[in-house]
Amino acid sequence: EVQLVESGGGSVQAGGSLRLSCAASGDTIANSIMAWFRRAPGKQREPVAVVYPGGGARYCADAVRDRFTISRDDGKNTVYLQMNDLQPDDTAVYYCAAEKRDWGYMCTLDDYAYWGQGTQVTVSS
Repeated sequence: EVQLVESGGGSVQAGGSLRLSCAASGDTIANSIMAWFRRAPGKQREPVAVVYPGGGARYCADAVRDRFTISRDDGKNTVYLQMNDLQPDDTAVYYCAAEKRDWGYMCTLDDYAYWGQGTQVTVSS
C-alpha cells in the first residue's frame, strides 16, 4: 500500500511561487495516476491537476491552467506541483492522491484510493 507525504507548502505574497512535492513510499507510483487536490477555508476539496503514467497531464481547475504545472519523477517516486503567480484565492491545504486504475476523467475525489495528509499554502495580498 502506498503512503504519500506532501511538502513544500508555506506562506508567500501574491505573485510568488512555490513547488509542492509528494513523496511516495511502500509501493512504486510508476503505474499510478497521481493528482493534486486542494481545500480552501470553508470550501469543499477540489481537484487541481492530474498526471498520468508517461507524464500526460490534465488541469481540472481552469483557474490554475496557465500558472500551475504538475509533473512526476518515477525514479524518485515523487510528484510535483509547480505553482507560479500565486494569488490569495490559491490559499488552501493541498493534498496528493494516487490511484492505479483509470476511471476516466480522474478529477473527482472518489476516483482516488490513497491520500496524503496535506500541506498548507497561504498567499497574502
